[in-house]
Amino acid sequence: MTQGAFASQKNTGLLAKRYQLKGLIGRGGMGEVFLADDILLGGIPVAVKFLSQTVSSPKMKQDFIREALMSAALSQKSLHIVRAHDYGVSEAGKPFYVMEYLNGKSLKDLIPMPLPNFLNLARQICLGLHCAHQGINVEGKIYPLVHRDIKPANILVIPDPILGQLVKILDFGIAKFVNYTSTITTNKGFNGTLPYSSPEQLEGGELDSRSDIYSLGVMMFEMLTGAKPWQPETNLFGAWYKAHHFEAPRAIADVNPQLKLPQQLNNLIMSCLAKTPSDRPQNMTAILQVLNSVEQSICPGWPTTLAPKSTQNKPVVSGLPLAIEKHCWQLTWPESKPIQEIVFPHLLNIASESVATIWLMLSQQEIHKRAVCQLRNQFIWITSPHPMLLWVTVIYTPALGLKWLPCYLDMQNSQNHQLVYSLAHHERYPVICFTLEAPHDCANVLSSYISFNERQILKTSVEQSKNLPPSSQAHLSKNILKQQYKQMQLQCYNKWH
Repeated sequence: MTQGAFASQKNTGLLAKRYQLKGLIGRGGMGEVFLADDILLGGIPVAVKFLSQTVSSPKMKQDFIREALMSAALSQKSLHIVRAHDYGVSEAGKPFYVMEYLNGKSLKDLIPMPLPNFLNLARQICLGLHCAHQGINVEGKIYPLVHRDIKPANILVIPDPILGQLVKILDFGIAKFVNYTSTITTNKGFNGTLPYSSPEQLEGGELDSRSDIYSLGVMMFEMLTGAKPWQPETNLFGAWYKAHHFEAPRAIADVNPQLKLPQQLNNLIMSCLAKTPSDRPQNMTAILQVLNSVEQSICPGWPTTLAPKSTQNKPVVSGLPLAIEKHCWQLTWPESKPIQEIVFPHLLNIASESVATIWLMLSQQEIHKRAVCQLRNQFIWITSPHPMLLWVTVIYTPALGLKWLPCYLDMQNSQNHQLVYSLAHHERYPVICFTLEAPHDCANVLSSYISFNERQILKTSVEQSKNLPPSSQAHLSKNILKQQYKQMQLQCYNKWH
């Protein structure tokens, strides 16, 4: 974005009458990123990315909006893709995305890294890419997405209580917009970063997911060695074209002789770097299988099943504070609730603090199968005609797909105010699983992470709900939220990772 364009926005103080731009925090080949406050949501920090191009025609604006919608839809499907909240075109004609603001480090600043750290991050990157390669449903048709610029600078790593480090892939959808294509399926023309581009990408032809797999191979090589698989004489296009098309990649052992790499992992990385797409792994599932196998061989302590019920020391792996998790393991299903597969929220008092929890009853077999899973949540709050919050927790297990846990909270209820306050003040909440079979005890404790932005929204929802006039139309708001919940399920079902 030019200085003049920023100056015009700075004079008004606001972008799109909502985002208060605060300062430049990043610059790349496709544009610039600014830190901003979302004044509509009480000043929550967000990141606004302005693209370098200017939208100068209605058709270009339509193409951008379609690409932005795809990017936003994709970001709702995977924990490992940066979430896009909004999009638009500034008064100066600059297209922009509004994304969650994440305080982390670029992957390029963490290279090289130890093998266990590599396996943790590489697996998360693959999960995000797998989600994109599965595609987006647009008007009833599935459109697979190819990132086309996988490199360390486009991977953000942020602290996470369970994983230690959480991966977020940046810049999905933007590269396709830069081409100003008339349809979202066309991806001709070279876009990317030379050291990470596949041979077919340099040709400017049609690409599929195997091009991203090649770029991933380059990046995995670099994550372990601190160097790239090739050392061309210059950084010009011709030198990299020759390297990618005709030169064999260096052996990992030659670049870093001290690195004791499992042969299975070495073979995987080198196969990703094959010149011909058909010689590479054909999808992310194949890569994930190898990474999981290597991870189990070198990190055997990572939990894969539930501990037997007779075990006295239950596993503490949820990321919750120890006192909270231990308390959850001692719980039994309340006598006032029916013995069936239901879910409900409950406020626990533990060690002089109130903790919002989700209670869930499932068969012992399903609890066992969902012992290793990923959780995500979403909160939808409406004030009219009645203040109400939809709190959705989603449990994902590859073998079983998605398990949806919706809770509707009447925000004129003071007890629900306490529940939401607890959510707003804790990074995680427990999801307590009870067995359908007698004696209906706690059989597993999971937890779901709540981002800072979401916690701020929850806090605002309580404060504003207290100041709203009384209403007796809770059923109307619940029906509205039920429709939004159904739409959410249709968009995400069997695609979330």
